[in-house]
Amino acid sequence: MAKRGNRIQVILECTEHKASGMPGTSRYITTKNKKNTTERIELKKFNAILKKVTVHKEIK
Repeated sequence: MAKRGNRIQVILECTEHKASGMPGTSRYITTKNKKNTTERIELKKFNAILKKVTVHKEIK
């Protein structure tokens, strides 16, 4: 049985890819502690379609 805690799953989506209008999306799934990090997170992750590291923001 899994423990109930403060960690939640969030989806990160590439901001550059979304703005470029190219088909497809670059998304990652990660977890965050909702008590310590109440605001949306931004991480630099690799976008395989654009073939470079870009900023990925949390979506709801």
